Amino acid sequence: MRALLVQARSPETYWSYRHALPYVRKRAALPPLGLATLAALLPRAWEVRLVDLHVAELSDGELAWADVVLVSAMIVQAPSAREVVRRARALGRRTVVGGPAPTTAPGLFEEADHLFQGEAEGRLAGLVAALEDGSRPAPRILSPQGDARPTLQDTPVPRFDLVDLDAYASLSLQLSRGCPFQCEFCDIIEMFGRVPRLKSAEAILAELDALHALGARGSLFFVDDNFIGNRRVVARLLPRIREWQEAHGWPFDLYTEASLDLAQEPALLEAMVEAGFTAVFVGIESPAPESLREAHKTQNLRLDPAEGVRILTRAGLEVFAGFILGFDADPPDVFERQIAFICESPIPRAMIGLLTALPGTALWRRLEREGRLRAAASGDQFERPNFETAMEDRTLLAGYRRVLAACYSDEAYYARCERHLSTVRLRPGGALPPGWLPALARAMVGIGLAGRRRLRFWRLLGLGLRRGVGGFARAVTLAILGEHMIRYTDEVVLPRLDAALAALPEPAAVVPAVTRATPASHPSLAPGAAAPA
Repeated sequence: MRALLVQARSPETYWSYRHALPYVRKRAALPPLGLATLAALLPRAWEVRLVDLHVAELSDGELAWADVVLVSAMIVQAPSAREVVRRARALGRRTVVGGPAPTTAPGLFEEADHLFQGEAEGRLAGLVAALEDGSRPAPRILSPQGDARPTLQDTPVPRFDLVDLDAYASLSLQLSRGCPFQCEFCDIIEMFGRVPRLKSAEAILAELDALHALGARGSLFFVDDNFIGNRRVVARLLPRIREWQEAHGWPFDLYTEASLDLAQEPALLEAMVEAGFTAVFVGIESPAPESLREAHKTQNLRLDPAEGVRILTRAGLEVFAGFILGFDADPPDVFERQIAFICESPIPRAMIGLLTALPGTALWRRLEREGRLRAAASGDQFERPNFETAMEDRTLLAGYRRVLAACYSDEAYYARCERHLSTVRLRPGGALPPGWLPALARAMVGIGLAGRRRLRFWRLLGLGLRRGVGGFARAVTLAILGEHMIRYTDEVVLPRLDAALAALPEPAAVVPAVTRATPASHPSLAPGAAAPA
């Protein structure tokens, strides 16, 4: 069998870093780790090729070469995936779509011959048999049914050799899947469960060896849903990662995703920093406790989120964080509170979005019961949400626009970068990241000489230089990242929100409001209800 694995393309987002990538001469932010893992799970006798549409075009010749085209997609990538399927079928090629999108929203892919839902480890026998025996009709769903989730203990090293590693600003690997919490809006716990499943320490070290042997160096993302989901196992692993890093000359600058209560685990936090972690993504969501309670994100109520961010930063991590607007319980002043929280924090990168009801989530099910769903989720953050919100649409979109404009002005972004550099603990000594000097030269010209942010740029670099080599490198990195965050906000996001606001009907004299959930109407908020973990 000849299998062509295709990673569908994402639209431009805050996560794409399009305006930052030219400074580091990269074509995309992260490689398709899921497809590289799938390639390692397919039969060894198969010929496998991999195309990531973020870094390469897909030719008709590549489609014609394949016996089967396997496409991976998230919901936001569904239009790209459907286009690949249409092209492949026009050439008479069999198609399978897998990944998060067909797992939670299979109706998006009517054009595909087959769907594969859920995880691939230990579950490919039916797919392989159906594709190898083309003489028999095969079911449309090629994944086994049931709720059983595979162990990750026997997951092979991903086929990193199929990926053009030099094309990416950061590399990636995965330790675990799943998260122990119960956030109402989250589809991770629906797809991967609330009991984290982990690879062995030996498997992680083997993946590090494989990347290192291919010449990989620099930024490396642990793409875990919550890196500290199983704290005992992670605590045993971190010293081994530190030993590996030390033995190999510290080739990787590590970062990951974790829950905010990492700030309450000083030994674990210190072990992460000692192993070479320099950044962590944290879902803060809202400074309003009532909104966090509604979303069942009670882990963020166990400590002051602002103090949690300061603890993580003082330990040595750059906190980049997610924020959400549009909860039923959002108070009228939520926009001003979001602006104040973000702009007074040492969080340079704040990913601020509108609440979306994702298929299969507890939020989706609740809104469906309440008759409030408008449409399927598209992943578009810059139009009205896909459900009837408690807050009137115009108020919500206008407030969202105000938050983004305030947080991504030149002054606000650079002020947060300066606050981060003044607060963060930096490792003594250290070498410059690979390819750092050419990136510095391009930044000095593109931002420091030609850009409107040149004065802020040089001030930030001066502050970084006073913090040593590590501080200087971090200052340049933050300035480069800011080019995307600020320009994308100015050039794409704010105009799109203006268009969405202009398209809304003029408000009537009296607009009936959606009834907010109360203890009487929402069982999960009733007095005495068990609090989620």
